[in-house]
Amino acid sequence: MKIALLSCFYPYRGGISQFNTYLYEELSKRHIVKAFNFTRQYPEILFPGKTQYVTADDEAVPVESESLLDTADPFSYIRTYRAIRDWKPDVLIVRYWMSWFAPSLGYITRRMKKHCKVISILDNVIPHEPHFFDAPLTRYFLKGSTGSVTLCEAVAKDLLKLCPEKRYTVIQHPLYSHFGAKLERDEAERRLGLEHGRKNLLFFGLIRTYKGLDILLEAFGKLSDEYQLIIAGEPYGSFDRYQQIIDRLPNKERIRMNLKYIKDSEVKDYFSAADLAVLPYRSATQSGISSVSYHFEVPMIVTDTGGLKETIGDRGTGIVAAECTPECIRKEIEGFFEDPAIQDRCIRNIRLEKERLSWNTFAMKLEDFIGQL
Repeated sequence: MKIALLSCFYPYRGGISQFNTYLYEELSKRHIVKAFNFTRQYPEILFPGKTQYVTADDEAVPVESESLLDTADPFSYIRTYRAIRDWKPDVLIVRYWMSWFAPSLGYITRRMKKHCKVISILDNVIPHEPHFFDAPLTRYFLKGSTGSVTLCEAVAKDLLKLCPEKRYTVIQHPLYSHFGAKLERDEAERRLGLEHGRKNLLFFGLIRTYKGLDILLEAFGKLSDEYQLIIAGEPYGSFDRYQQIIDRLPNKERIRMNLKYIKDSEVKDYFSAADLAVLPYRSATQSGISSVSYHFEVPMIVTDTGGLKETIGDRGTGIVAAECTPECIRKEIEGFFEDPAIQDRCIRNIRLEKERLSWNTFAMKLEDFIGQL
């Protein structure tokens, strides 16, 4: 098949771009694949982080792509559509994760649907921080899809609420495996300046309101001196509210922070030092952090929201907190360490998941779904 991929690729950074790179590489083993990229993904005023792009010290994998689409320039919608149409793909695959992209991607997919199959891979149908315009814009976009792929059942349910007739399949998020081998724990702790001999909790990834870092900080404040907390990731917006909580905690000296985008070569330092990753999310679909945790065989505590119970709790790779509260998170953390059998069981199940969630498996299931349409 000739497969066109329309989404963000190098020089854009982050989990979406990483996912697209690995999908591109896997599909290219069996098909002719071309990547169509953005010239501008978001206007800077709408981007809450420091930069959308890889920097000189990042290790992002370059992908050859044709950069055409500016989401804020309707004339680029026409250019992008014509370029994809003229390449004559059998299939167009588009990533969708927030309604900002609906006008641009929807314009292209609704027209390309007349020429080829169009598959939308949906990270979210309704975003984590929703607005009144999300549903109508997403419906507009989805009308251009022959079929949709979701990465968990929770997103599939959201999809069917908006478009009950939509043909879809669920294929779980594959594992990121490009971060290198796990380090010896002592070496990882040395690199991060951590005290040896404590129980290490990790909060990793972009810091956004829905991810509940404030909940974890309040929970950590009630834990004993056996614990230390590692916070690694770039804040989207002000960190002031979190710093105010930290400043009043009795154990703030046992919090280690690196408030920046963590480049790929550094990821192993954090997960090699961690005993437990904590994802106290207020809302979620699936989490790319869980696939990194799987790679380094780090169990997780998650909240019962979105697809986290389905993809972690039901698989036995972590613990699902019944409530998204500091007290509940604290109890689950303490319970995890009180029973060594829990950690052993989680790691055994993670190893089983690592065999199941390969990029080859994802691509094969995607190809099977395309063939059914």
